[in-house]
Amino acid sequence: MLSGLTLAQVALLLAGGVLLDLLLGEARRWHPLVGFGKLAMRIERTLNCGGGRHARYLRGVLAWTLAVLPLAALGALLCAGAGLAAHAALLYFCLGFRSLRDHNLPIAQALASGDLAQARLLTARIVSRDTAGASEADLAKASAESLLENGNDAVFGTLFWFVAAGGAGALLFRLANTLDAMWGYKSTRYLQFGWAAARIDDVLNYVPARLTALSYVLLADHRRAAWECWRAQAPGWPSPNAGPVMASGAGALGLALGGSATYDGVAEQRPPLGRGRAAQAGDIARAWKLVRATAALWLGVAATAALIAGALHA
Repeated sequence: MLSGLTLAQVALLLAGGVLLDLLLGEARRWHPLVGFGKLAMRIERTLNCGGGRHARYLRGVLAWTLAVLPLAALGALLCAGAGLAAHAALLYFCLGFRSLRDHNLPIAQALASGDLAQARLLTARIVSRDTAGASEADLAKASAESLLENGNDAVFGTLFWFVAAGGAGALLFRLANTLDAMWGYKSTRYLQFGWAAARIDDVLNYVPARLTALSYVLLADHRRAAWECWRAQAPGWPSPNAGPVMASGAGALGLALGGSATYDGVAEQRPPLGRGRAAQAGDIARAWKLVRATAALWLGVAATAALIAGALHA
């Protein structure tokens, strides 16, 4: 592995990072990714300053390089100098496992208690679509979709790149994924400038997204439906990586996701995801349990691989 870690060390660090994240959650003050977001905003304001089409593409590449590569290189240096402690710290800061639970389960609780106003407020914090007039089904659908997609982006992609390249790999992935979330829009402002951020995230996420989709299939309540939805529906979804993850996850849960959503007052008809009934409040917890089970599966695979490798070298 690029990190120089043994399989046993990787397995222990993966389990430790997930456990730390569940116990401590996100750092409430001075979170590195929050600071990175502020840095990225300053870089974008400085470099995304008009000019011709090709100039905006080049400025986007430069902005991504300035935002990501120095920090990823610093992470690699820290890991080389501090060893396991640096790997563990970077993995913890890059994971967003508990935050998925903490941001989504309160939505389910608000819906279950009939507090639609609170559910709309909480949902607006995790999605970009309009929630002011959203129904219970709309909010449950938005939360379930967010859990399925961000299970890959905030957890499994990070774990994959940690296995591949240690703490520096996890850091590189999360920084790139954050820039895609900030700049990867097909709007007038970001169409050319954000192109590099979107495409680099597509490349880094290609394998993790398909492993996540496969995991959702293996753990599905409706395994055949999950597989068929992935193969049939993912090609029609705008994102090449979110499509497999969300289609397989929706099929796994037996839910009909995708479809209509409102952004900035404009209703958009998105491709269908999954099949079955509309989402309900209780399906948010079911989506979280699928993400949680997938994390357990990945940790189990890592531990098994480490045990086999140890037995072979004994």
